[in-house]
Amino acid sequence: MTSSLLTDRYELTMIDAAIGSGTANRDCVFEVFARSLPGGRRYGVVAGTGRLLDLIADFRFTDAELGWLRDNGIVGPEALAWLADYRFTGNIFGYQEGDLYFPGSPILVVEGTFAEAVILETLALSVLNYDSAVASAAARMVSAASGRPLAEMGSRRTGEWSAVAAARAAYIAGFGATSNLEAGRDWGIPTMGTAAHSFTLLHDTEEEAFRAQVDALGPGTTLLVDTYDVPTAVELAVKVAGTGLGAVRIDSGDLPEQVAAVRKQLDSLGATGTKITVTNDLDEFTIAALRAAPVDSYGVGTSVVTGSGSPAAGMVYKLVARKDADGDWISVAKKSPQKATVGGRKYPIREFTDAGKATAEVIHIGEAPADAPHHRPLLVPLVENGTPVDDYRGVEGVALARSHHADAMAELPAEAFRLGRGDPVIPTRYA
Repeated sequence: MTSSLLTDRYELTMIDAAIGSGTANRDCVFEVFARSLPGGRRYGVVAGTGRLLDLIADFRFTDAELGWLRDNGIVGPEALAWLADYRFTGNIFGYQEGDLYFPGSPILVVEGTFAEAVILETLALSVLNYDSAVASAAARMVSAASGRPLAEMGSRRTGEWSAVAAARAAYIAGFGATSNLEAGRDWGIPTMGTAAHSFTLLHDTEEEAFRAQVDALGPGTTLLVDTYDVPTAVELAVKVAGTGLGAVRIDSGDLPEQVAAVRKQLDSLGATGTKITVTNDLDEFTIAALRAAPVDSYGVGTSVVTGSGSPAAGMVYKLVARKDADGDWISVAKKSPQKATVGGRKYPIREFTDAGKATAEVIHIGEAPADAPHHRPLLVPLVENGTPVDDYRGVEGVALARSHHADAMAELPAEAFRLGRGDPVIPTRYA
């Protein structure tokens, strides 16, 4: 399956016009960055890189796409001939997936001719904007959960393929499982799920529903106890499954009060090892409010797949350097108010204290800085001469991104974990 038409029309019309003006083959550098962090957050999380590498590898124009473009008059014959042979042959560098970013961070650097690089704009932004928004929200939820596990269960609250991307991004940010089976198959993410309220309502009694589930899944299953009356359901759950019941799930009510009462009841029935999981439209703020409650795990749906109020990360894809007619490199930048950009090829590093805590994002322009103590270069090669680096793709790439994210989060100072609106936890400086 080709990804070539997952793009905006103007990418192709720009190529058509650039071919006509003789500028399509000028060497260029494009960068992806965010001017600010959404929602007054203190850091962002890079996600989607591995997915993007797969989509770039599949970015081809077959006869079907070329015929549609021709029939609809999108571009002329010269551009169609160019598209027929399209393969990205340049280089891409980027922040390693799972790393953190801040305003101005050049999380993706694309080097190639104007035509072969500009055509990737929409694809890159659609992936990185959504996946990074989900991962950034998920990371806040993981922090709020204080070590208690979280499961992503938002497939019914977003598009069918966005659900797979969201599960992947949330897992990279520290969630432990997903309800989405395609995400489990594609990316190696643990899956979870047992029964909904409809299963209880299907049966003549709640006890019959519980017995059917335990017969099918064993006593270690999770029984949903808020279809009718919670105390009655908890008593029935232990009666049916025994004191070895795996967990009960609560999906409604005043959660702090409800959880405390259920924990007390379970203990009184001898089910001291039975865990309590809660769902019910959770976000990072409600999770934080449950820190003192005896909750064992959380299931999060709508909030995580919609970026907890910020469904896009606000990233842009801008030309920052190109060769002129004489073949010399020049920096280019937008000058318009509120949307000005910083020209020149960027080489970002992160500075640290002696204790290993991040203090600044320093972006060098035009030339990479020399190695120095207490700083970490942030760009890694992602595509080399048109070939994606396999380390960052597939199931292994997801595992690497999850591990790298945990390391990057450990570098943040304590104030990064405040949930209230605020400035980025470290400043961005240009050098």
